[in-house]
Amino acid sequence: MATSIFDNDFQSLLDKVRDSGGGTPLTDSSADWRDCPIYFLMLDRFNNRLKAPRARFDDPNFVDFQGGTFRGVKEQLPYLKDLGVGAIWLSPALRNLASETGTYHGYGIHDFLRAEPRFAEDPNRADEELRELVDEAHKKGLFVIFDIVLNHIGNAFLYDCDPQDGHCRNLGGAEASFHSNPQRVLWRDPDGVPRNGVTPIENIGTPSRDAFVWPKELQRNEFFRRQGGSGGSDDTVGDFASLKQIRTDNGDVQRFLIRSYQYVIARFDVDGFRIDTLKYLKGDLARTFGNAIREFALSVGKKNFFTFGEVFDNDDKIAQFIGRSTRDKNDDSVGVDAALDFPLRFTLPSVVKGFSAPSTVSNMYQHRKDVEQDILSSHGDATRFFVTFLDNHDVKERIRFVDPADKHRFDSQVTLGLASLFALQGIPCVYYGTEQGLHGGGTDEAVREALWGGPGFDRTSPFYISLQQIAKLRRAEPALRYGRQYFRSISGDGLHFGISGTPAGILSFSRILNDREIVTLANASTSTQSVHVIVDQQLSTPGETFRVLYSNQPRPASPQPITLRAAGTVEVQEADGSIGRGPLHTTLITLGAQEAQIVAR
Repeated sequence: MATSIFDNDFQSLLDKVRDSGGGTPLTDSSADWRDCPIYFLMLDRFNNRLKAPRARFDDPNFVDFQGGTFRGVKEQLPYLKDLGVGAIWLSPALRNLASETGTYHGYGIHDFLRAEPRFAEDPNRADEELRELVDEAHKKGLFVIFDIVLNHIGNAFLYDCDPQDGHCRNLGGAEASFHSNPQRVLWRDPDGVPRNGVTPIENIGTPSRDAFVWPKELQRNEFFRRQGGSGGSDDTVGDFASLKQIRTDNGDVQRFLIRSYQYVIARFDVDGFRIDTLKYLKGDLARTFGNAIREFALSVGKKNFFTFGEVFDNDDKIAQFIGRSTRDKNDDSVGVDAALDFPLRFTLPSVVKGFSAPSTVSNMYQHRKDVEQDILSSHGDATRFFVTFLDNHDVKERIRFVDPADKHRFDSQVTLGLASLFALQGIPCVYYGTEQGLHGGGTDEAVREALWGGPGFDRTSPFYISLQQIAKLRRAEPALRYGRQYFRSISGDGLHFGISGTPAGILSFSRILNDREIVTLANASTSTQSVHVIVDQQLSTPGETFRVLYSNQPRPASPQPITLRAAGTVEVQEADGSIGRGPLHTTLITLGAQEAQIVAR
């Protein structure tokens, strides 16, 4: 088992999977990730085929391992395939410190070369069980994305507390307040106990594989910031609570991390990386890592290995990490492929719940076009650069809200949101349990339920069936995957049109690819609404009819036809604020309470 990234067995594995020289290339990655809706699951909270969860499945205060396993995920691959997703994103699967019980989430990695034994039915075969999961996913036609960490390691050392640092003393040295200079630290043994003295890790003679940090090339104190938590002028400098920040501005550190994750690709045949805390990386590592991984993947037969990062920020910040703007004028390399779409997450859920006006979504996209004009080469390009989502493990509130007086009262908001998500630009990502109606909120743990201990894997769930239908429609309609996007003005009287600007309004937009236009309307109101909506004049003829491709509500047996008409003198306020006068083509569509319709000629 490799302990060094320069061991012979480490290099021999890399050589074995090369796509040239008689090697054994790995499974090719997706030709186009827009074809692959993603399902994000937390390994510890998804499934265990042998045991019940250790605590109540939705206990908002339980911060230990519930017991989910690699084989538990493997058992449910048919369930995920039938749901209609194309890839599964696994929470971090690499080894965390055995002495730490609160890192069930996986982001406290200390060994970048081995799988987490607590996710294995046989802890001694963790690597093999993880590879078996990936291999079986590939057989089912599913790609696998690993969640990875570059910014920090687990709680592998304690601070030798500054006498003036009460925060450090209160937490026994696990955390420290921010200091402008590196502090003295004590590395922990396999039981979590700090070693006597402040011996630098490079001077510890026989480091345990179950403690410290691995590969051994990372075992130098200077490779870790050791300044405590954030608090200086740069909020991206500092530990994440007890997770210790790595000096990613160090060239050797960058080289060692890159080579470690190349090994992970070769060992587990993974198809993509979601990169945690991307905006915290220093020394241009975001760009260097993205390019190095892309080129390595090409060398082992993965022609479109996918990297996307967590930039928990607005479009102005995201623009620094994706597309052509990441390229240095003296260097042809570019950064990661995409970013998580937090700006959409900040706007879309509140729109579908009726708290914000649909215009906030169109305004968000208008701002994106302005700040990312150096990134996007065509109007449909944004589809490739963003992984979109409604909820995840960090936002502390799932999309579903349950009213204690009527637990199904707001269920349509979930399918309203999913229909919008799958029709908008981007690569849609569904958080595990959404398809089973999970509705936790308030704390990190409340939105990280043990799915198999609660609703489980019910294929008759109305949420499962609706998501299955939405995913099937997206798969059948290329315009929903690759098309240009236009927010459509609507009108109640057929004369005055504008983007819906009041809460509980109607979100309306088109996706156009070649001669195919698909219109999505999402009514956040709790009452029925009839509106005129503009469609593309060049692609339509008055008298033509539209048909409903999807609705999240029951449809009448003999619905009224949706007929196109020519509108003459009208006033239109466009999404960019400009005013138009017509003529144009419109159609009148009636939407039930909290109904989403996706329609086309």
